[in-house]
Amino acid sequence: MNKISAKSNDMLYLQTKHGVVEIKLKSEIAPKTVEQITRLADEGFYDGIVFHRVIDGFMAQTGDPTGTGTGGSGKNIVDEFSSSPHNRGIVSMANSGQTNSQDSQFFIVLKDATFLDGKYTVFGEVINGMEFVDKIKLGEQHNNGMVVDPDKIVKMSTTKITE
Repeated sequence: MNKISAKSNDMLYLQTKHGVVEIKLKSEIAPKTVEQITRLADEGFYDGIVFHRVIDGFMAQTGDPTGTGTGGSGKNIVDEFSSSPHNRGIVSMANSGQTNSQDSQFFIVLKDATFLDGKYTVFGEVINGMEFVDKIKLGEQHNNGMVVDPDKIVKMSTTKITE
């Protein structure tokens, strides 16, 4: 049974089958992104969504309700690129490669990926539970990291989740 405590404006809690991942939000560098992600999380948008693309030594991507990598919430938001580095544990928005195409998909960096710096919106950092991110089922290399029978987000919220 999950226990829930007070809502936080600067934290996001992502529950996987392995445990709860605590993400410190960076509203000082990505206020519109943080606003969108927290609103969607508190509406239950992310609950049950799969990690559809997980590449060993790179990143774990989620946030697409279709599970194909092409879906979203239907509300794109403006890019908020910064000089914040894409180090292990950083949480950043995915996009379609077009300007201002970020929506609901995001990824957690598994290993430093400086080649992403300045090209994707960093909006958070895992401060606890990275060992649970490391346990998310990997995708197939020959299929660009797409995962067969993927792990899911059990629940995502700005309210602390304890197991």
